[in-house]
Amino acid sequence: MEKVVIGLSGGVDSSVAAYLLKEQGYDVIGLFMKNWHDDSVTISEECPWLEDSNDALIVAEKLGIPFQTVDLSEEYKERIVDYMFDEYEKGRTPNPDVLCNREIKFDVFMKIAMQLGADYVATGHYCRKGSFTNENGEDTFQLLSGLDGNKDQSYFLCQLSQEQLSKTLFPIGELTKPEVRKIAADNGLITADKKDSQGLCFIGKVRLPDFLQQKLKPKKGVIVEVAENFGQYQEEIPEFGSKEEELAYFSKKPSYAVEDGKVVGEHQGAHYFTKGQRKGLDVGGTKEPLYVIETDVNENVIYTGQGKSHPGLYRRTLFVSNDELHWIRTDLALNIGETMEVMARIRYRQPLQKATLYKVGNGLYVDFEDKQSAITEGQFVAWYVGDELLGSGVIS
Repeated sequence: MEKVVIGLSGGVDSSVAAYLLKEQGYDVIGLFMKNWHDDSVTISEECPWLEDSNDALIVAEKLGIPFQTVDLSEEYKERIVDYMFDEYEKGRTPNPDVLCNREIKFDVFMKIAMQLGADYVATGHYCRKGSFTNENGEDTFQLLSGLDGNKDQSYFLCQLSQEQLSKTLFPIGELTKPEVRKIAADNGLITADKKDSQGLCFIGKVRLPDFLQQKLKPKKGVIVEVAENFGQYQEEIPEFGSKEEELAYFSKKPSYAVEDGKVVGEHQGAHYFTKGQRKGLDVGGTKEPLYVIETDVNENVIYTGQGKSHPGLYRRTLFVSNDELHWIRTDLALNIGETMEVMARIRYRQPLQKATLYKVGNGLYVDFEDKQSAITEGQFVAWYVGDELLGSGVIS
């Protein structure tokens, strides 16, 4: 029997994944990851990790599989929380869920599983794995989107490597959420009707400013509203000497100064805000709601625009630098000067958008057919061909 270690989170998805593995004849071990100790910043009723670990234990007992808790809070703090603080401080908006999969579940956790003699690690993600043998007789692994389009979580796994994928199983990738809940109910699993967890990977719902204030001190600054007829939006598009010049032009964001708009309010720190954000500005009296169009952490200014169609929110092109570029399908990685037609997304649940990848010397441009709203530095862009996720990168 092949041995599989499954991350049991105390939710319905991992419970059913464990049940299915057992049905398929694997020798299954359940592990619960404890990644967070500090309850002062969590909205505690929303983050009942004790209740979660208890539910995971009850599911393991019901399925008759061994169960233990592993404390990864030190690695989590080092690799996820510290990284988040660092990114927010630079005025970027990190995606902890993507990182958590790359750094914790499929690295630290996977190593523990392998020490326990596991052949595979399994999770309750809605995505699928494919594989084929290339002409050199080596296996190539594919990350495929989950069949439930509404729940597909492949985006969160966009940083996985061939090595990590080779040892991973996704038992519920072929199922829809209602089917998963039905299997749980039919088999008397306590998590059948449990609500999906929200918030930060393994931490739960957090008041982000409270969370960030542990490290990043509040700092009063101004909120500036920029009109939609601002000069830089009206610029005539120049003639370009090359495709690369054109892409560089369209990936550049406008630069603002306080005098480019009017001061409409105050905030407690530009590093607490992110592009596209509408809540938390506390500025009234505008015809349409204000959206953050840019944050300047050096000058501690937030620039906003009225309405979700404000031109300051939209750009056509983004750039990923070489050191933050990642291919799952390393065999398809582009060389300098090469291009690829793909479908891409810049955030989870965003419908896929038509785009072209252009590889240049210092990185990769992703050029969208339609302008995208709130392209945000620090977030991940992931690209697909058909239902396969080929690669991803941090938006720079």
